[in-house]
Amino acid sequence: MGILLTVIITFFAGMGAGLGTGFAGMSAAAVISPMLITFLDMDPYLAVGIALSSDVLASAISAYTYGKNKNLDIKNGFIMMVSVLVFTVVGSYVASLIPPATMGNFSVFMTFLLGIKFIVRPVMTTKEAMQDVSAKKRAVQSVVCGILIGFICGFVGAGGGMMMLLILTTVLGYELKTAVGTSVFIMAFTAFTGACSHFAISGPPDWVVFTLCVVFTFLWARIAAVFANKASPKTLNRATGIVLVVLGAVILFFSR
Repeated sequence: MGILLTVIITFFAGMGAGLGTGFAGMSAAAVISPMLITFLDMDPYLAVGIALSSDVLASAISAYTYGKNKNLDIKNGFIMMVSVLVFTVVGSYVASLIPPATMGNFSVFMTFLLGIKFIVRPVMTTKEAMQDVSAKKRAVQSVVCGILIGFICGFVGAGGGMMMLLILTTVLGYELKTAVGTSVFIMAFTAFTGACSHFAISGPPDWVVFTLCVVFTFLWARIAAVFANKASPKTLNRATGIVLVVLGAVILFFSR
């Protein structure tokens, strides 16, 4: 029953994380961590490390799929990624001085609200409208937004994918598919950095749980990314919104 329970939990954790990543650029840590902690009684620090590891391949295959369909802004994504990585460290340091006891559910609550936003007020920006912004202005915006996202991620400890999606669509005016593609591109690197640092500090994970989570998240992220790139903007907004609302509600329920 032990290994069967592990397979069942990791399957559903990977499915939720993969769908969230492929559809909305959501961090797998927001789904996998609470499920491993709640149902497998795993150490929270190790659970986050496994979740981040699952994020790496899932985000990479999603970014590849979005990039292949020309829905990825690599240039500005790279600029933002550097800012995010640097200020995640800054945010983590500040958080160590002022422990944010009530901030843990911030990213989950934001996931739920963002899902409702995509259903009620879909992002219908076109690529033509995106290109009206000058390259210099876009680069500056990417640096500033990367600083904000990185600091919040480091301070709160989660929510990077949701913060990036929110800012890319509302502040930078990205079309939804390009926003998700750029978000998962950045997350592949940030998740790799986070996973390496976690395991360097805590030691090796449970390799069975690690492997199952990585494989299941990868498979579902691939399925979601393929569907998302073929879907119309209206359908994608609704599907993204539904996925985020369901995941947000489930995580809030199980993290109580």
